[in-house]
Amino acid sequence: MNKHTQFLVQGAVIAALYAVLTHLQNLLLPGSATWAIQLRLSEMLCVLAFFTPAAIPGLTIGCLLFNLTFAAALPLDFLLGSAATAFATACMWLTRKIAVKGLPLPGLLMPAFWNAILVGWELTVYIGGGFFLNALYVAIGEAVVLLVFGTILYRLILKRGLERYLFFV
Repeated sequence: MNKHTQFLVQGAVIAALYAVLTHLQNLLLPGSATWAIQLRLSEMLCVLAFFTPAAIPGLTIGCLLFNLTFAAALPLDFLLGSAATAFATACMWLTRKIAVKGLPLPGLLMPAFWNAILVGWELTVYIGGGFFLNALYVAIGEAVVLLVFGTILYRLILKRGLERYLFFV
């Protein structure tokens, strides 16, 4: 399989996983994957951006697919949620080699940073409450998911050597 096809397949699989996992969480725990205070567990898939650049469009499209198919999504979320994911995962790919005690800590915090700014602003526009408070809520949710579940997924991929078999970069 050539590199272009591998990239497309990886991106498509990642997009589908993100959208399906987010819908599943929202079905099982309504509201936990939306609004300002959220723990969208599918965000842990952002760590895949440390292993393949295909995760950048994959996660961006996955986020867009969820937002387009979720009835309660806010109109700006199609643009801002997807943009936050694109910026965060691109920054994760670029900072993948910067580690603190073997953990790509700066990269793990990128989704909290970008979502806090973009989604925090969006929530302020739609529901009020002040930008700082909305950004803080979004950042906390993102940071918890990435620093706990993302770290577990990251370490599991490395411990099992899965990066060699799953991601051809």
